[in-house]
Amino acid sequence: MKILVLSFNFQPDLCAGSFRSTALVKALQVKIASSDSIEVLTTTPNRYHSFSNQAPIFEQKDNLIIRRIPLPAHKNSIFGQIFAFTFYAKSVLKYTKKYDYDLIYASSSRLFTALLGAMIARRKPTLLFLDIRDIFSEAVLEAFQKPVFKFFMKIFLVPILKMIEKFSVNTAQHLNLVSEAFADNFKYFKGNISFFTNGIDEVFLKHHFEHTPQNQPQIITYAGNIGNGQGLEKIIPEAAKALEGKYIFNVIGDGNTQKLLAEKLSLLNVRNVNLFKPVSQEKLLDFYQKSDYLFLHLNDAKAFEKVLPSKIFEYGASNKTILAGVNGFARNFIEKNVANVILFKPCNVENLLEKLENHRFSTVNRSDFIEKFSRKTLMDEMSKIILAMIHSPNIEKNVV
Repeated sequence: MKILVLSFNFQPDLCAGSFRSTALVKALQVKIASSDSIEVLTTTPNRYHSFSNQAPIFEQKDNLIIRRIPLPAHKNSIFGQIFAFTFYAKSVLKYTKKYDYDLIYASSSRLFTALLGAMIARRKPTLLFLDIRDIFSEAVLEAFQKPVFKFFMKIFLVPILKMIEKFSVNTAQHLNLVSEAFADNFKYFKGNISFFTNGIDEVFLKHHFEHTPQNQPQIITYAGNIGNGQGLEKIIPEAAKALEGKYIFNVIGDGNTQKLLAEKLSLLNVRNVNLFKPVSQEKLLDFYQKSDYLFLHLNDAKAFEKVLPSKIFEYGASNKTILAGVNGFARNFIEKNVANVILFKPCNVENLLEKLENHRFSTVNRSDFIEKFSRKTLMDEMSKIILAMIHSPNIEKNVV
C-alpha cells in the first residue's frame, strides 16, 4: 500500500493546515504495515516570511517519507502565493509521473491543492480523498478591496474557479468538510462526505493553564494570520484606542494586512497594542497563560459566515475568556460548544466595547470541549475512513 499526501504546509510550518496534515499522517502511520508507505509532498517552511523554521529537504522514518520542495523567496502577498504554489505544483506533477499510489490525500484551503490531487488521481488513476478547509471561490473575492477588481473577479475569474472546484471535487471518492456550512456548496457531489473539524493539538492538551489573577491593565491576545479574512485593522485600532489605560492588546502573527494594521495604529496614535512576529506553539502558550482574554475575529463578509476558524479550538483548550467577533456557522458552533465566550458583531467597535464592559471576568473548565475536539482523536477517525477506502472493492476510480 502506498499513500500520497499533498499538503502545501507541513510541520514544522506554523499554520492550521500544517498541524492537521501532520496529525493525520501520524494517525495513518501507526495503522499501516512496515512494508506499506506514506509519502508526503510538501514545501520547506514558508507560512510566514518573518518566521524561519528550518527543516530537511528529505526525511525518512520507518514507513514515512517526507519530501519538502524548496520554494523561491516570496512574501505572503496574493501574487507571491500564486508564484510559490505554481512552483510547488510543477515539482509535484513532475515527480509523481514516475510512481503509482493506492490513494491520494489532498489538504486544500487553497483550491489548487485539490486540483493538483485531482490531476494526479485521474492520470494514474487513483483514489482521491479531499479535505476541504475553505471555499476558495468565495473567499478569493474578499482578497481584493477595490470594487473594480472585485467586479472583474466575480464576472470572469470566479466562474472559472467554480469549474476547477467542481472538476476537483467530482474526481474524489470522499470529501471531508471542516465546516458543515460548506455542504451547500457541494450538493452535486455523489461520493461520501464527512465533517471532521479542526481540532486541539497535543501541545495545548498537555499544558496546564493556571488560574492567574487579573492583570492591570488586562491583556487581550490575538495569535494567528493577519489577513483579509481576519480584518484586524477594522476592529483592533479603534477598540484599543477606546480601551487605553484599561486593556493592552498583544497581536502575534503576520500576513498580507499586517502593514495596514500597523499604519492604522500609527494614524490613531494607539499606544496599547504590541505587535509580535509569529512564535512557536510552545512560546504561544506562555502568551496565552499571561493573558486575560483571547481574541478572535473574522471580517464582516458573507464569504466568512461559513468558515470555522481553527483558532476556536486552540483557544478553547485554555481556561481563558474568548472574545470573538464572528457571524454565521462559527457563531452557532461557539454558542453550542464553547463556554465563557463574549460574542460581538464583526467589525463593530461599539458592540465589542459594550459586551466587554458588561462582562464579569471569569475563567472556565472546558474539559468536555477538549475531550470532544482533540485533534489526535479526530484524525484517528479520519485515518480509519481513508484506509477503509483503500480496502473497499466497490469504489470506482475516475480516469482522464
